[in-house]
Amino acid sequence: MANDISSLNVDIFSLFDSDWALLTAGTLEEGYNAMTISWGQLGSLWGMPGKAKKIATVFVKPLRYTFEFMEKSGIFTISWFPREFRKDLGILGSKSGRDGDKLALTGLSPKAVAGGVGYEQASLTLVCRKIYSDKLDRERIPADAVQTFYLDEEPHHLYIGEVVHMERQA
Repeated sequence: MANDISSLNVDIFSLFDSDWALLTAGTLEEGYNAMTISWGQLGSLWGMPGKAKKIATVFVKPLRYTFEFMEKSGIFTISWFPREFRKDLGILGSKSGRDGDKLALTGLSPKAVAGGVGYEQASLTLVCRKIYSDKLDRERIPADAVQTFYLDEEPHHLYIGEVVHMERQA
């Protein structure tokens, strides 16, 4: 399969929401953490027509352990998996890496990929170079979203990454 981002042909509206993904920041050598995400965006930004950067946007709450890695790392990866790994993604989304090696509770095998961390079992991995981050402003978030997600917690931070590498498994 082609590993050129321009060959990616997916339903971007279900890719995060229905399929989930694994967001990973850090390196195998210096340490990393991963968390399951179901919010994200793919698109283009900051370029003339036909030459804009291909980007992925992800959202991480500061209370998550992965947040620390996102703040200090210039690279993050987003990996998607076949349905058979849904239970593993559930574990990685419900347990904290602060409390131990949650990856050991799964069947996933980490690997180095273009300066970041990917997984042998991933069907698709996007390697992103962080180009922007910011904190969502509670005052500008719709009231129903504040009531649902942010009553007792600080809002998510958003991270925009330029997709610099893509790996697809057959």
